[in-house]
Amino acid sequence: MTPLFWIAYGAPFALVSLIYLRQRRKREAKFRNILNEVVASGLTEPPSLHPVVDPMICFGSGACTKACPEEALGIVNGKAQLINPTLCIGHGACAAACPTEAIKLVFGTERRGIDIPYVKPNFETNVPGIFIAGELGGMGLVRKAAEQGRQAMDAIRDKIRPNSQELDVVIVGAGPAGLSASLGAMEKQLRFVTLEQEDSLGGTVYHYPRNKIVMTQPVVLPIIGKAKLGEISKESLLAFWQGIVERVSMPISFNERVEKIIASDQGFVVKTQRSEYATRNVLLAIGRRGTPRKLDVPGEELPKVVYRLIDPEQYANARILVVGGGDSAIEAAVSIANESNSTVTLSYRGEAFGRLKQQNRINLANAQENNKVQVLLNSVVTLITPKTVSIEQNGVSIELENDGVIICAGGILPMPMLKQIGIQVETKFGTE
Repeated sequence: MTPLFWIAYGAPFALVSLIYLRQRRKREAKFRNILNEVVASGLTEPPSLHPVVDPMICFGSGACTKACPEEALGIVNGKAQLINPTLCIGHGACAAACPTEAIKLVFGTERRGIDIPYVKPNFETNVPGIFIAGELGGMGLVRKAAEQGRQAMDAIRDKIRPNSQELDVVIVGAGPAGLSASLGAMEKQLRFVTLEQEDSLGGTVYHYPRNKIVMTQPVVLPIIGKAKLGEISKESLLAFWQGIVERVSMPISFNERVEKIIASDQGFVVKTQRSEYATRNVLLAIGRRGTPRKLDVPGEELPKVVYRLIDPEQYANARILVVGGGDSAIEAAVSIANESNSTVTLSYRGEAFGRLKQQNRINLANAQENNKVQVLLNSVVTLITPKTVSIEQNGVSIELENDGVIICAGGILPMPMLKQIGIQVETKFGTE
């Protein structure tokens, strides 16, 4: 080949390669910095379903990082890696995008197992007639939860006995899985009731902070057909579901919490605080956050005590106590302090905040520095009255004037109820 050939073709190729390598090194440096911050913060454990990369097969194409909607994946040392585990929502787009099939989706890790109820491909558990769909089964995505609700109802329809005196199915939960299942029950003309312990629909989405953006792909819903949502706010998603409920006149019994499910000769009896329902089948379409964990202190039943923050502005010019040491508690305290002229105190029983997102650490530090949030570590709430709260810190009792208490102490998972029914629960340590 002549020198002219190398000049004409080799030089541009070398220039393009140099630019590509520089950009790749820059991206890798960015990903490595994120990973180092995550490790330093102790946020290395993903919440649920997440990707695991086989480094022997991965050649670092970056297709998975581009497909990830939450920027949880990055290329480090030429290989894909989960650099920000707490952001992963188990979307699965990364595995689909990988050209070498180097990614598989698993539950739990070697150090931290996740309890997942056993379900068959048709979403029936080991207890005939009990089905699980959505977040409780490990699938928190809106699209996949809705698909599971629809598919579970297809399986239940195949089990229906004609002329039965009982309900065909009791659907527990009015989140994406439960709402999709309810549409399926209506489409198939099944006898059913849908029970929801909250005062509104949405399930876990209902508990999201105000204006939180939700990512979801198109989903096929019974009666409705294909719904294209894309990137949508919490409020818009809830309005979408509410519009469907009103359009089809879907019956939902709100503020009705299931307390017990008992096997009977004909199926099951579902007991709530208001009624009992005899049914052939039960679909559990509930979330994993369960019932809010309470402090069990005098005064906790007062109206000013709540277990989630919906709108910071409702606490304008108020004296607020936030209880908890996780991300939800920090986010609640900081958002109230920033969006309203309030006095905010954050009480946490631990000596230091552990597993927090780095940005929440920064936001809390800024709020403390600007005297917007008072932090009381090693403290527990001992008494709540209409106008005050009493807190014990290191053996010293503190009384604060107070207008509202927000308890962010997590939830009591429904696993004991599942085991009482006889549903097999598996602990996944990084397995599919």
